Amino acid sequence: MEKYRAIPEGYMTVGQLAKKMGITVRALHHYDKQGLLSPSGESEGGYRLYSDKDIVILHQILAMKHLGFSLEDIKTRLVSLDTPDDVAKALTEHATAIRNKLETLTNTLVAVEVLKEEVMRMQSVDFKKYADIVAQLQMKNEHYWTIKHFDDDIMDGLRAQAIIDNSINESWSNLQMEAVRLHKMRASPDSNEGQTLAEKLWETIEKITGGDANMLAKFEKSIASIAADEEGAAAMDTEEKEKIRIAYDYMQLALEIYFVKIKGGNLK
Repeated sequence: MEKYRAIPEGYMTVGQLAKKMGITVRALHHYDKQGLLSPSGESEGGYRLYSDKDIVILHQILAMKHLGFSLEDIKTRLVSLDTPDDVAKALTEHATAIRNKLETLTNTLVAVEVLKEEVMRMQSVDFKKYADIVAQLQMKNEHYWTIKHFDDDIMDGLRAQAIIDNSINESWSNLQMEAVRLHKMRASPDSNEGQTLAEKLWETIEKITGGDANMLAKFEKSIASIAADEEGAAAMDTEEKEKIRIAYDYMQLALEIYFVKIKGGNLK
């Protein structure tokens, strides 16, 4: 740290810098203590002096702090600014960090807005279900709105199965796509392909319900409610809504036939 008899041009005291940047002197002392930003000089009177270069570094620190980065994260991201390449690299990394943070914030905002709409549709306070909807949104599951049709018992089964097999959503989505494909091929739910689908569907349902008859009845009721929910699927386009209707109708018919042919009509 250089010593100066007077405050040279291009330098300012800690108080002047704090006022200019809209932060406290205490914050600057803390950044110094944490090794983030130390003053470049000191006057004979004991004033801590910051250079124009220090101001640029402080801009970086405050911008990243505003975006939610911890001081430790910021410390690892700061680079020296001694050459044009150093400055360009710092700005590039800063821009990348901002873009990534903006994407996260945008996704969070979308989730908040969507959840608000679902809360109003549900007309009930159920924080466990809210959390489940948010989890589905984070996984970019466009069928997040179906969650509200399942009661606590079914949701407990879904949560437990998600812990054991985190591909449960993907499996269910694949079954829906297969049902739509078979429908377009005009393959009857009674065909070998339709019954293969029904078997896979039943295996998935058993994982969720444990094969309990009461749970199965609730699950069937939930599926029927989902298929009839036009408002819940409001955010989806007409083609996607039609796919869901086709998928659930086809799967329901295939299962009914499966129960009669394979299970003898017994769901237990």
